[in-house]
Amino acid sequence: MTKKTPKHAYIKSYEYIRDKILNGELPRGTKLTEERIAEELGVSRTPVREAIRKLEQEGLILQKKVVNPTDSDLRNIFQVRILLEGYAARYSATYMSEESLEELWKCIVTARTGTTEEIMEANEKFHNIIVQTSNNPFMIDIIDRMQSIIYLFRKTVVYYKRPFLIDEHEQIYKAIYHHDGDEAERLMKEHLQKDLDFCLHYFQQ
Repeated sequence: MTKKTPKHAYIKSYEYIRDKILNGELPRGTKLTEERIAEELGVSRTPVREAIRKLEQEGLILQKKVVNPTDSDLRNIFQVRILLEGYAARYSATYMSEESLEELWKCIVTARTGTTEEIMEANEKFHNIIVQTSNNPFMIDIIDRMQSIIYLFRKTVVYYKRPFLIDEHEQIYKAIYHHDGDEAERLMKEHLQKDLDFCLHYFQQ
């Protein structure tokens, strides 16, 4: 049998905990026990501790508990997204390539016809294409480090069917297609504000 390297054990621990949080097996507020997780995975506590630390940096864990975002947390996280993705949408209206525009449109088509999982992937890809177009590595890095917590909110708006979600994507696409940076930024900010309002309503239940 091949001996697990420390790095392998860390990655295994990280993905195991992250996936359980994202698929709802570890509900919000659940306290994590290093010893139990290590035993479940057949690894030492060290890689589990490192995985938890990484997930704390990504916003999924707080004080060894699955994050249970307050209204203030939600507003702060979305404020960052609104600022950065609004700017990215404005930039996209000037610099997005024809190839990326085609991919953006495919995301909308898939989101209108696909399964829930396909809609989730299309939603993520739609936003990522726009962020990548900024060509700003610092902005891309900030959003990338937020992806796990963004996934939780994306799951909320997709699984609980926020109204007009894909219609708003199409409006943003059209503004970018017509090189209207002002409109693209305005629509993206409004879109994310509606996501925030929907999540606030859901998490308060």
